[in-house]
Amino acid sequence: MMNELALPAPPLATIKTYIGNGVSRLAKRVLTGDMDAEPDAELFAKGYAIYKKHYGENVARYSRPFGGVIEGLQAFRAMGVRLACVTNKAEVFTTPLLRDTGLLDYFELVLAGDSLPRRKPDPLPLLHAAQHFGVTPDQLLLIGDSSNDTQAARAAGCPVFCVPYGYNRGVPVSELQPDAVVASLLDAAKLVTQAD
Repeated sequence: MMNELALPAPPLATIKTYIGNGVSRLAKRVLTGDMDAEPDAELFAKGYAIYKKHYGENVARYSRPFGGVIEGLQAFRAMGVRLACVTNKAEVFTTPLLRDTGLLDYFELVLAGDSLPRRKPDPLPLLHAAQHFGVTPDQLLLIGDSSNDTQAARAAGCPVFCVPYGYNRGVPVSELQPDAVVASLLDAAKLVTQAD
C-alpha cells in the first residue's frame, strides 16, 4: 500500500504493533504512524482500496494455524462441542483464510466482523452465537487472544480463555484477567475435559 502511494513504510516491527482492531484500523495506523489518528479521508480511501486488493490476494499465502489449533478443534469435535469462529476480520477475507488453511469445515457458524451490525468488543456476536446454538451465553466458551475477546465475553456473560499468541499490542493476556490462559486450543480442550 505504502509503495503504491509513494510513501515511506514503517518498519515491519512497528507494523506488527499496529495489528489488532481490524484491517481498516491497521491501514489507518500505517498511514498516520499513530494508533488512534485518522488520516486524510481521500488518502485513506485510496490507500485502503490498495490494501484490500493486496490483502485479498495474499490473505492465506503465509498463514498457517498455530500449534495445537487443528488438534484442539479435533478434540472439541470428538467431545461433541459445536464450534463457531467469531472474528473481527471482514467476511471477504475470513472465508478464504479459513478455507485455505483447512479450518473452515470445523465451524458450524462463522461470524465475521461485518456479519452483524456490531463486532467485538461488543457482545452482539457472542449473543448471536448463543442464540444460534440454542444456549445461554454462560454456556459458551470464548477462546481468544486479545482485550476485544475478554471485553466481549464479559459483556455477554460467558467464560473466556486466552492463548498467549496473537495480537494484543504487547500486553500479556494474563493482564486481561481471562478465566484461564492456555498455551493452545488443545490445552483448552484438555482443560474443558477436566472440568466436566
